Amino acid sequence: MKVAALIVAAGRGSRAGPGAPKQYRPLAGEPVLRRTLAAFAMHPDISAILAVIHADDEEAYRKAAGGLPKLRAPAHGGKTRQASVLAGLEALAMSEPPDLVLIHDGARPFVSARIVSDCIEALATHAGALAALAVTDTIRRGNDGLAGETVPREGLWRAQTPQAFRFEVILDAHRKAAGGDHTDDVAVAARAGMEVALVEGDENNIKITSAADLARAERMLAAGGETRTGMGFDVHRFGPGDHVWLCGVKLPHDAGLVGHSDADAGLHAITDAILGALGAGDIGKHFPPSDPEWKGASSDIFLAHAAGLAREAGAAISHVDLTLICEAPKISPYTEKMRTRVAEILELDIARISVKATTTEGLGFTGRREGIAAQAIATLFFR
Repeated sequence: MKVAALIVAAGRGSRAGPGAPKQYRPLAGEPVLRRTLAAFAMHPDISAILAVIHADDEEAYRKAAGGLPKLRAPAHGGKTRQASVLAGLEALAMSEPPDLVLIHDGARPFVSARIVSDCIEALATHAGALAALAVTDTIRRGNDGLAGETVPREGLWRAQTPQAFRFEVILDAHRKAAGGDHTDDVAVAARAGMEVALVEGDENNIKITSAADLARAERMLAAGGETRTGMGFDVHRFGPGDHVWLCGVKLPHDAGLVGHSDADAGLHAITDAILGALGAGDIGKHFPPSDPEWKGASSDIFLAHAAGLAREAGAAISHVDLTLICEAPKISPYTEKMRTRVAEILELDIARISVKATTTEGLGFTGRREGIAAQAIATLFFR
């Protein structure tokens, strides 16, 4: 059977505070939404993934989803969650509609393979399935800021996602409920008279709503993974020219840098630092200087390649710290442009990129203005 995942990610996430919508906030170096999409992309029973996004988020989505398999072109959401889900279902129906669909919040990045499998299995005997957790705490009704009566907790469940359904049935239910404002898909299903099975959820399957939730998610990842650090060092001497390339930024200078590629010592050092943390050798191993293909090549190719290897290894680039060492040209006027360019290549928030410069007080080859050196440290988190 064909099983699709419909990821609802069109919200603005205002409760997360100022900044990008919560689904695009970095979480241990990767956007929250990318982690959500990846959880379904890696599940063997999921054949297609379609995200519903805000019309203003096309570029943010492209960066978050880049390189992941099974993705269909995203749909644009509506003014309510219910309208967004219907838009996604209609998009799935237009080309190779699935037999089953799992509807999931884009801001729940920790959904487990077990929950996905259990929801799919439940659809063999029910039209719908809901991942949920039984309420175990004492529940009280509030009354003007005071503790009121106890609410019996027997039979109460905390709804999570995914909420899974036979596709044609939930599509029909959503079409008939169009214009309403149901907060989840089980409510739409119940309105249509569908029986929805309860599937055991997971305490870790949290929905990131606030800044506190994002901090909790960071702690969860830190507790369940491994951090590695790599170091990179690169040197290029000056030669004829009127500019140098550093961190993907062109700086005017009375000399150029000599190298097989564009001689961008900054990007070379960062690339080697990432490769070092992966245990994957150095630039020369991946892009041999003896290969004419790389003569004069832009070094962003090398850095993007290292970032891709990190993703394939299940690693998130948490932080990059680069020091450029030279007497000239003057680096400080360009550091923000450099940070921005490195962040773009690595698809990271600029806050995770540090670029600074120093001199050697006239000592050594950099002190004699014979060239430029660069040293980088990259921190990677492995899930």
